[in-house]
Amino acid sequence: MSQIVSRIFSLLVFAWAGVLSPTMVAQANGQERFIRVGLPALAPFGWADFCQRYSAECDGGALQPADIDATRAHLALVDRINRFVNLKIQPRSDMEQWRVVDRWDLPSNGIGDCEDFVLLKRKLLIEAGLPRQALLVTIVFDEKKEGHAVLTVKTSRGDLILDNMNDEMKLWSQTPYRFVKRQSQEDQNIWVSIGAPAATQMVSR
Repeated sequence: MSQIVSRIFSLLVFAWAGVLSPTMVAQANGQERFIRVGLPALAPFGWADFCQRYSAECDGGALQPADIDATRAHLALVDRINRFVNLKIQPRSDMEQWRVVDRWDLPSNGIGDCEDFVLLKRKLLIEAGLPRQALLVTIVFDEKKEGHAVLTVKTSRGDLILDNMNDEMKLWSQTPYRFVKRQSQEDQNIWVSIGAPAATQMVSR
């Protein structure tokens, strides 16, 4: 999988103008730059199951919180990997692929659902040298009130969301989602609620 990182820049060629628009980093219309987290929440079953099968992805103890310095180079890297994964992975539900309701996996076969997009983006960004503590799997409700997974990228200029439903990086408060819970910055195996208390079970698409 690490070979993918070295191929990103040769495989993905597109005209890219600007990293973050002014509206993305400003608190326009009262929008908040940073997510406020609350009490500990139950880790999704999919994450626990994923960690049993990919223990190396979940190993490691507590770390000091770290945000990504929002330089043009760092944000360009995040943008490229986000677009690369969205382009290369074909969306398919867990029921179609695995005949189960919910399974988190690394999409090594080139297909997967929302969590699989998130896990691959997280892996590639970590391999590219960005801090794990700033790359947080996040559960939301979408416009249809269905569970969905996105990747929160914590930067010095705000919390950005990488989404397989949209190629554009967005400030979290500029998405249409209701945020439920995400990984803790200190420990990737501890989850924390966002806003209202998180549901104990959620199936994401």
